[in-house]
Order: sequence, then structure tokens, then C-alpha cells
Amino acid sequence: VLSPSCRHRHSNPGVNWKHKDAAIYLVTSLASKAQTAKHGITQANELVNLTEFFVNHILTDLKSQNVNEFPVLKADAIKYVMIFRSQLPKEQLLQAVPLLVAHLQAESTVEHTYAAHALERLFTMRGPNNSTLITPAEMAPFTEQLLNNLFKALALPGSSENEYIMKAIMRSFSLLQEAIVSYIPTLIGQLTHKLLLVSRNPSKPHFNHYLFESLCLSIRITCKANTTTVGSFEEALFPVFTEILQNDVQEFVPYVFQVMSLLLEIHTSSIPNSYMALFPHLLQPVLWERTGNIPPLVRLLQAYLEKGGATIASSAADKIPGLLGVFQKLIASKANDHQGFYLMNSIIEHMPTESIVQYRKQIFILLFQRLQSSKTTKFIKSFMVFINLYGVKYGAIALQEIFDSIQPKMFGMVLEKIVIPEVQKVSGPVEKKICAVGITKILTECPAMIDTEYTKLWTPLLQALIGLFELPEDDSIPDDEHFIDIEDTPGYQTAFSQLAFAGKKEHDPIGDVVSNPKILLAQSLHKLSTACPGRVPSMLSTSLNAEALQYLQGYLQAASVQLV
Repeated sequence: VLSPSCRHRHSNPGVNWKHKDAAIYLVTSLASKAQTAKHGITQANELVNLTEFFVNHILTDLKSQNVNEFPVLKADAIKYVMIFRSQLPKEQLLQAVPLLVAHLQAESTVEHTYAAHALERLFTMRGPNNSTLITPAEMAPFTEQLLNNLFKALALPGSSENEYIMKAIMRSFSLLQEAIVSYIPTLIGQLTHKLLLVSRNPSKPHFNHYLFESLCLSIRITCKANTTTVGSFEEALFPVFTEILQNDVQEFVPYVFQVMSLLLEIHTSSIPNSYMALFPHLLQPVLWERTGNIPPLVRLLQAYLEKGGATIASSAADKIPGLLGVFQKLIASKANDHQGFYLMNSIIEHMPTESIVQYRKQIFILLFQRLQSSKTTKFIKSFMVFINLYGVKYGAIALQEIFDSIQPKMFGMVLEKIVIPEVQKVSGPVEKKICAVGITKILTECPAMIDTEYTKLWTPLLQALIGLFELPEDDSIPDDEHFIDIEDTPGYQTAFSQLAFAGKKEHDPIGDVVSNPKILLAQSLHKLSTACPGRVPSMLSTSLNAEALQYLQGYLQAASVQLV
């Protein structure tokens, strides 16, 4: 039935093309048994030979020299490749790729949109070893034409903000990686110009998102090969970013902060002057009123602190209260308190000690006020990471002293009421490591834990630390917390859209200084026991449970040390 319909079209193509259109529709309908958006047709009818139909009837339309002739049949052919991509052999898909690239120049909006979408879907197919099915090496002969045709397609009528084309650009960059480096100087100008145009009237959120993702990929791929090129990206992008920020283009501001974070994090030396000029503006309260700005702004301030903590302390010391004001606003919010802790942890880690010493007590007072007014599991987890990071950075004695300076015996209350019962709730490998190292310091480097009324907490704290190492994470949430209202934001607010290709690596503030916290605990206990012979074994034997003691013996053996 099908082949005659297709052959009938060849006898008088100008009139009979509709027969083939119907035949392809029939094949598609008959052959499809199961379909997903991610993979296309996943189960096909065995009675339909999809490969043979592709060779005999689809390829002829794709190979036609005139991409604008019979646009309906061309669109049918492209759609066939797209939906049966999981069923067709790789050789045929590779055969189709340059033909799809050529169809990006078709005048028909449907045709060049289908071509872009089909290429984007082919580029996401997985091959062996979790790699892409189509490799950059296999794309090498078509790379230049692919990039040229994709950007030319954006100039076609009706497609100046075509999200399928922009997504195909993003996916092509991601697939080709370093193969695009030589083209980036030309392409970044086109992307920047497009960004300038759409920023004046943002109307296509998906298009805009893929545009920013493509910018991030350009930066990542080029700077991976040569970090000094970061300056050329800043020259190209900063004028447009300045216009976006000055005109307060709300949809784009969170994206701009993410791209700026990515650029700043790539810098290897001190913070450039162009960033320092912007720093005071980032602390303006109006920016922090919008929920969509908060995650990218916090990340950007973290990048400032990481690259220029000393510079801020020396040349912008008057802005430190503003930085702490942002922290105060964030930790007062149940929705954003974790962002406040991210910021404070970076301040503790990167700011020179003397620049924040006068503010330390006030920071802790603010945290205690929030604990009293609204104690949530999320806040407790972040609070524990913060106090342990503080102990790691400034020492366990400093941590004990600052607590007890706020209120006598406060240190003991925090250990007893928060750290010991709640540390099991801490999640994430870096967070657990910070808590483990911090608690080890409290146990072994804080004289008050050995010689005062705090001594009764020593063994329970050690037991809690061994639990953190060995027991499963406690992810339970108190019943009443289920009903806590997260603040409603009045009116419409632009949501925060995370850029996948602006992703930030997880940062470990302790790094390689401590590779195994269990070994550190064993070594630290050994050191303490040599300073106070007999004390440590006696405290262990009286109140540490047998299972925990067994784990501890294992740590001591692994570290090749003994307690005396």
C-alpha cells in the first residue's frame, strides 16, 4: 500500500506529493508502539521495516538539492528521523546529520525549526560508556557549516527568537567542546548582539535561557583551554551587562549575576577593578527584595570574597557592614536562611580575621535570636556547619569563648541542646566533614571540655561524632515543622532559573589538609591522651557505649596510634 503511494508521487511530484505525505503519516502511525519525549519512539511495530523505508523514501527528500522544494515532505522526512532516532542504526543517523544541517537554511519556519530540533535531539543520544552517540570527531567535517547555518537561521523571517535554534546552538557547543574554540571570537559577538536586542524586550523565556546557557558554554570551553581569555569575554559582555543592570531588566538580572560569577571564579589572581567598582551596588537592599536575585547574588558575593577578601578588607572596609546587613536579612527568612549561611561561611573562610573581629559577637547574637524565634531543621543544620567551620578557622577555644561571652555556660547549652542531639541530621559530604573536624577540635583542643563542668558533655559529644561517621543520616522532620509557612512573596516575582552550564563546583574549605576525619580524630585523641595521661581512657570506659568504642578502636588501629 505504502510503496505505490510513494512511487505515485514521483510520476508527477508537483501534484502528487500529498500521496507521499499521507504514506509517511501512515507509516509513522502504524510503526509507533511506545514513545517518550526524551527518546522518541522506543517500541516499534516489527511489521514495518523502518530502516528500509528510510533508505527508499526518506533519504531521497532529505538529499534533494533544493531545500525549499516540497517543504511539507521535507518536514515529514526530518520528523521521521527525529521520532525514529532510537530505532534507526547510527550509520543512517550520521548520514542524516549533514542533510539536516543543510535544511537549517530552508525558508519554511517549520522546516528549519524541525531541522534544529532534530539535530538537538540527535546530539543528546547516548552511546556506549555513557558518552554521546555522535562524537565530536564524527561531527568534524560538518562543524563549520553547522555553526554557520544555525546562526544564519536566527536571521530567517519569523525565527529571530526561535528557541529550538538556540537550544540546538547550546547543544552543539556542549557536544563539540574544544572544537568550537576557534569559532568563539566570531560567535561571541553574534551572541552578545542577540542578547542586547532581546534584553530591550524579553518575550521568549526559553530562548533567553538557552542564549545564556550558550554564553556560559562559550566561556567554560574557551577558558578551560586558556584562562587568560576570560578578559576578552568580559570586554564583550560587560557593556551589555551594564545596560541590563542599569535598565533593571528583571528577567535577565539573575542570569547576569550567574555569568559574572562564572567569569570571576575563573580569575586566578586578585579581583579586577571592574568588579570592585560594581561591589557597592550589589549590596543595595532593592536588589535583595527580589527572590529570584538571591541565589545568584549570594554566589557572586561568595566569588568576590574568595578572590578578593583581602581587597575588600583594605579598599572597601566601609562596605563590610553592608555585607553583614545582607546576611542579617537572609537569616531572618525561613526560605533564604541557608543562603545567609553560605555568605557567612565565605566571610569566615576568606576575610582577614582582623577585618571582622569587631562584628563576630553581633553575628552570633543574631543567630541566637533566630534560634529562639524560629528553630527549623534547615536552620539547625546550617547553624551546625557554621559553628564548626568557625571552630576550624579560629580554633575551639575561640568558639567556646565567644559563646560564653554572650551568656555564661552558653557553650555547654549549645553542645547539649543542639550539637549532640541534632548532628546526625547534617547532610552532604563536605558539610559532614566540616562538622567532624570542628567537633574533633572541640573534643581535643578545648581545655574547658576537660577541666570544667563541660566535661560531662565530652563523651556524649564523642558518641555523637562516631554516630555521624557510622549511622545513617537522620532525615526526619518534626511534625509541627510541616505546617510552617514559608513567607509569601506579594505579587509576581521573577523566579530564579539555574543555568546548568554556569554550575559551581562544590567547595571544600578544609580541602586536603584533612583527607580522612576518622584518622584525624584518632590522631587528635592520641595527642590529647599523651598530654593528659589516663584521662581519655577513663572517660571512654565509663560512658561510651560498646559499639561506639569498637568503631573508635578501628580508627585508632587505622591511624596506628594508642591512647595512654
